[in-house]
Amino acid sequence: MNPTESGYFGEFGGRYVPELLMPPVLELTRAVQEIVPSEGFQAELKAALRDYVGRPSALYRCPNISKDLGLNLWLKREDLNHTGAHKINNCIGQALLTRMMGKPRMIAETGAGQHGVATATAAAMLGLECVVYMGAVDVERQAHNVRRMQLLGATVVAVQSGTKTLKDAINVALKDWIANQRTTHYCIGSVVGPHPFPQLVRDFQAVIGQEALEQFAARNMGGLPDAVVACVGGGSNAMGMFHAFVPHESVRLIGVEAAGSGEPGCWHSATLTKGTLGVFQGVRTKLLQTADGQIDPSHSIAPGLDYPGVGPEHAFLQSAGRAEYVCLNDDRALNGFFTLCRREGIIPALESSHAVGWVLDNPGLLPKGGHVVVCLSGRGDKDMGIVEDVLARQGGEGK
Repeated sequence: MNPTESGYFGEFGGRYVPELLMPPVLELTRAVQEIVPSEGFQAELKAALRDYVGRPSALYRCPNISKDLGLNLWLKREDLNHTGAHKINNCIGQALLTRMMGKPRMIAETGAGQHGVATATAAAMLGLECVVYMGAVDVERQAHNVRRMQLLGATVVAVQSGTKTLKDAINVALKDWIANQRTTHYCIGSVVGPHPFPQLVRDFQAVIGQEALEQFAARNMGGLPDAVVACVGGGSNAMGMFHAFVPHESVRLIGVEAAGSGEPGCWHSATLTKGTLGVFQGVRTKLLQTADGQIDPSHSIAPGLDYPGVGPEHAFLQSAGRAEYVCLNDDRALNGFFTLCRREGIIPALESSHAVGWVLDNPGLLPKGGHVVVCLSGRGDKDMGIVEDVLARQGGEGK
């Protein structure tokens, strides 16, 4: 579905921004309505996705894990895109929009670093200035991606405020946008923030699910999978995967959030399964917050899931009963990571490992001999330092 004119999916969404941000938000809304649907924009976007990003990405059936589970596990291989994740789909679109709006500068926030890399990549291709805000904690644990952004010509700003993670990077990026709105477009990386960002990012990412739907049908006599599964932080890869399947009610939509360590009272990022309704960073959605409305710290072993909010359309799909949201702890996500490495020769991002890990743990909740498509949102090169630190603490090689 599309949001209302004021940006609501049911009771979720909207524009909760200071008056100083309304001019660029409304300017962007007009650009989304007038520029994005235009023949020229769409032709250039399709060409870039094909020739630069490398779309369509593969749909791959995992032969070994499928045999282990007694069902068919398919991966939508967004890890094979240029830059190694789904983020480039959105960034190419927003970079083209930035240029067509006549703005020379893009800013972005990033947690896992993949959105920052993708923004820096698209900006370099189109000759735009690029500044990426990143929490200081994430700068340290994603140092490989920081080096990539800098190599691509971006300025990376380490944010020292708050928990020094993704939410704090977004706060600082919003302040930059207020100060430099005439020359700057804020390239949000997920289906979060004030309208029109949740719709804009979803529409650029919807290519994931549309391709998966067509590819699966072509290889399965026109049929549909029994379920599609994706990790959920802010929710862009999941929303991109789910969108084409929403009208097909026989297909289960399963989003997997991060449960942190899984111990009672631990920090986590399970916003939809454990959060409550509130307003955060420009949008009404589900949040991790205290009884008096203060934002709780979030945590995940996967930096890209470490966020205390979620996209409003996900909250709507949950409330409408169309999508299911579950959570998985760090250890089980690592099990997904190592299993995909050892059984299929694919190194997944720790974010995607949550989706893989949930399927590995729950084959009994899926039809025997059925078909499950997981969005493999990115590759795991960026996470090797995190994994090595975990292995060093555990004194082993992983199971």
